[in-house]
Amino acid sequence: MTETSLQDMIQALPPELQDEVRDFVEFLSERKAKKRKAKMRFAWQGALKDLRSQYTSVELQHRISDIRAGFDETAT
Repeated sequence: MTETSLQDMIQALPPELQDEVRDFVEFLSERKAKKRKAKMRFAWQGALKDLRSQYTSVELQHRISDIRAGFDETAT
C-alpha cells in the first residue's frame, strides 16, 4: 500500500469537497488562534482566604461539586 500525501488526497476530491476541506482548515486555524489569545487570569486568587480556617481545599472542591450538581445541604 502506498502512502498518499494530504495534498494528493485533497486534489482527488471534487471541487465542492475541496471547499469543505478549506473551510475546515480555516476553522481549525481560527480555533487555534483563539486558544493562543486566551491567557489564564487569576483575578479570583485569594478570594477565599478568609475560609482557610474553616475548610480544606478538598472540602471546598467537594462543596463546589455539590453546588454544581444541585445538591445544597444548607437548604434543608
